[in-house]
Amino acid sequence: MTPNPADSRWEQRWHPLRREWVVIAAHRDDRPWSGQREVAVDERPPTHAPACHLCPGNTRVSGAVNDAYTGVYVFDNDHPCVGPGAPVDLVQPGGPYAASPATGLSRVVCYHRRHDLRLAQLDHAGVVRLLATWQEQYRELGSRPEVNHVLIFENNGPQVGVSNPHPHCQIYATTFVFPTIEREAAACAAHHERTGRSLLGDMIDAELADGRRILAARPGAVSFVPYCARYACETYVAPRRAVASVAELHAAELDDLAAALKDTLTRYDNLWSMPLPYVMALHQAPTDGRDDAGFHFHIELHPPLRRPNLLKFLAGPEIGAGGFIADTWPEDKAAELRAVAGDVHYLDAAMSEASDA
Repeated sequence: MTPNPADSRWEQRWHPLRREWVVIAAHRDDRPWSGQREVAVDERPPTHAPACHLCPGNTRVSGAVNDAYTGVYVFDNDHPCVGPGAPVDLVQPGGPYAASPATGLSRVVCYHRRHDLRLAQLDHAGVVRLLATWQEQYRELGSRPEVNHVLIFENNGPQVGVSNPHPHCQIYATTFVFPTIEREAAACAAHHERTGRSLLGDMIDAELADGRRILAARPGAVSFVPYCARYACETYVAPRRAVASVAELHAAELDDLAAALKDTLTRYDNLWSMPLPYVMALHQAPTDGRDDAGFHFHIELHPPLRRPNLLKFLAGPEIGAGGFIADTWPEDKAAELRAVAGDVHYLDAAMSEASDA
């Protein structure tokens, strides 16, 4: 039976990948709220924006001119946080502190020439091409001896601080491994050593057996709201076969992963008939030469909205203590997402109705 927020129940759920407890306190979502609220803005971007630094043919801040691209387009970030030109003449601070050059590579991946298309609105072939580009980038960057981790991520929507609405993601190829992946890799390795199985694979089996939190199920891929979800509508999109990175997927698996990802993102936007903001991150094994047995590549989606006009604010428990209080039941949010279409985007449906009228 799905828990009901109105019954004032709350509980702790173990997050096996993060090795931490998540407190589910959904009854708090109905508490009186007089704080900040988001204002919905229904702006339809143009198909091409002359001032956009990412649109084809436009000049970027570096002075470089974008190619007249039509599909996926990759270039080195003009404002890198890590890069080969990082200063090396650092002054060591002394004491317990240390400094190191922020070398590595930062890249931008534009999804499509059109300024107004979200990832959810790309056709299936376009999503497959994007995933194939991710494969190429992981292979190239991960093979560099100085690169120990390839992080591919998308910040989508003003609520997560995106600086340019043109559909794109970023790649950070770093000399270090980001802490969340470090923790996840350790949890997966320990589980694999103990059981001989993939930890995420066991999570997928449990989700399929339960069924309530499954959003899309394909022969080679699945998407689901995890039992231990921290954010409302948090979703994992994963291949069924345990592979260390997107680069190891076969063509049929890549096709199924693209279908599951597009289905999930379409449901996101259809949920409240608005572009749902999110942070998307590809969880891939480090490229530092360690044994990646047990690591199971997947895509994590973290939407920050609890309601159409209300953010999940990170405050005392999250920022101050490193824990997480979830304001919604994963089962309830999964039910809401399962109830909306994953095959037709609400904007496409509206255009179709307008043309028929």
